[in-house]
Parts: sequence; structure tokens; C-alpha cells
Amino acid sequence: MTEIEIGRAKRGRRAYSFDDIAIVPSRRTRDPEEVSVAWQIDAYRFELPIMAAPMDSVMSPQTAVAFGRHGGLGVLDLEGLWTRYADPSGLLEEVAELQGTAATRRMQEIYAEPVKAELVTARLQEMRDAGVTVAGSLSPQRTKEFAKTVVDAGMDMFVIRGTTVSAEHVSGQAEPLNLKEFIYELDVPVIVGGCATHQAALHLMRTGAAGVLVGFGGGAAHTTRTVLGIEVPMASAVADVAAARRDYLDESGGRYVHVIADGSIGRSGDVAKAVACGADAVMIGSPLARAKEAPGQGFHWGSESWHAKLPRGERIEMGTVGTLEEILFGPSRTADGTMNLVGALRRSMATTGYTELKEFQRVEVVVQ
Repeated sequence: MTEIEIGRAKRGRRAYSFDDIAIVPSRRTRDPEEVSVAWQIDAYRFELPIMAAPMDSVMSPQTAVAFGRHGGLGVLDLEGLWTRYADPSGLLEEVAELQGTAATRRMQEIYAEPVKAELVTARLQEMRDAGVTVAGSLSPQRTKEFAKTVVDAGMDMFVIRGTTVSAEHVSGQAEPLNLKEFIYELDVPVIVGGCATHQAALHLMRTGAAGVLVGFGGGAAHTTRTVLGIEVPMASAVADVAAARRDYLDESGGRYVHVIADGSIGRSGDVAKAVACGADAVMIGSPLARAKEAPGQGFHWGSESWHAKLPRGERIEMGTVGTLEEILFGPSRTADGTMNLVGALRRSMATTGYTELKEFQRVEVVVQ
């Protein structure tokens, strides 16, 4: 790929966001009713290629169950308020009412309460009793500490999610998590990320991960670009990691690792573009934070927002547009892509003549 000269001592390649590209219609069209948006990872099949992000403003045990019953995969943040407090409902209301710069400081205080192993077990059991696929997320820093608790609780799918996760973390302060060894010892599929480059993704795939999360710094509630200067345009990132999936498929003799776009997906068109660039599924937060059932009550924030030393996110007001069912399946009362995400994906696939997600990954795109 051609590099651009930034200055005499630095060169860089051009990368593209979802806003920079568009999907091109083909000579064939289909009926949306004939389109399947189902996907399967390991032994688990889902009717929707959508994972709900492990964020307190998006997922409670109850909303994870509701999301699972709609056909998606709800992922609970196992370091969030639900595993720090027996009943965090009052605190969620307080966070929704915080004003201005006081929000970050108060959230740091609220999240200073330790995570409790017994609450991790209780929340996962609550989801299991409801009969949905049980998934929870830990940061790389807390994975060792709570891994046994999580597995003993009967989790179906384990997500290791951070701003950026590498297969070769180096630390002089503590023994880092040996990701390959850890995944090998678990009896459940592991999804790990984020990453944004071909090489980083390839290394994560070699650890035995069932899926790789793509992206960091681009979420609606993130300020990673402002604070750390780190961000990767998602269209290019997804396409690069999809290439790593293809290369690893050859290298491993046929092992397929799923690519999950995680970041900069705020509207239904972004879901379609993510799949068009090579994603098998997407992980979304902000679109679901607009649901009436969302724990954030119209506000949205992630774990970066309350980091004790270097917050890289903010609590933002998203508003409420409809129920969870309406956001996923409609009917939509707006023309801005915030409702009927699944219907829009089906129509995009039908308009370009594709009936399966893996086929849709081959659709033509253009740079605008």
C-alpha cells in the first residue's frame, strides 16, 4: 500500500473510516425476507450478528437476558456495578443525574468499590437460569483473578476486552497474562481484543481465540484519541484483520477465527459497512444505550470513563428513541439509522443481492 509523506522523517498509510466508504449495489437484488443474518461462533448459533457491549449503561443481567432472547449475545461487564454492588439501581440513577466535570470524579468514587466474586457468580447464574447463552467480560488485568470464578459459574463464552490487547504484553512490574496458555486451559470459547492491525490480530488468533475484537479509541463514549492520541479508522482496521483471518486459515490448516467489529458503529449503515469490510459480527454499545430498557437511562459510558488515574472516556447523553425490540427490529420512527438495525442490514444485503453474511463480505465498496 502506498505510503504518504507526513514529513521528511515520517511516513504513514491512508486509512478509512466507515464514513469514508459506501456499499455498491450489484446487478442482482433479493427480497429482504430471503436474507439470513444468522452467524455461528464455536458451538453457538445466533440469529443476529450483534453482540451487546459489556458496558454498565448498556447491559444489566436483565437486559442481557432480553437481548439474548431477541437472538443476539449480551455480554455483561464483570467489573461493572452489577458485580460491585448487590443493588446498583440507585447508583445508576445518580450517574444519570450527574452534571458536567463532576461526573468523572463521582464515577471514580463509585467504581472504587471492589468487585466481589460472589456477585460475579450470582449475576452469571441469573443469566443462566433464564436460558440464554451466558457471556461476560473481564479486562486483561483482572482475568487471572476472576477466571476460576467465571468458569465455575458456568459461563458459555468468555470475553477479554481492553482498549488494546496484545498476545505479547511485556511488564517489569508483574507477571503478565499468558494468553495462549490461559485460553488452552479453558473449556469455553474466548473472544479477545481490541486490536486494529493485521500483525496484532494474527498473533491473537495464534493464541487459540475463537474471535477477535477489532478497534479501539473510536467508541461514542471514548476520548482515547484525545487523551492518548490513539485511534484507527475502522473500515481499514476491519479489512486488515479480515486479511489476518484469511492468512491464519491457511496457516492453521482450516481454523476459522471470527472477526468482530467493536467501535464506531453508531448507526445501522455502520453495521452493514462493518460486515462488508469483512466482519462476521459487530459489538455495539451506543445504539443500545438509546433503548428504554438500557440501565444508563439515556446516558452512556464505558470502563475508560472511570479509570482511577487516566480517564479516557466520558459520560454522554444519548437520549431514548424506543424499546430494545424497536431498535433491533423496528418499526422505526426516525430516518437516522438508530432504529431497526437488523431490518436495515437485511435490506442492505438484499439490495446488493446477498442472502448470507459471509457472501456479503465480498460486496463491492467504494471510497467516497
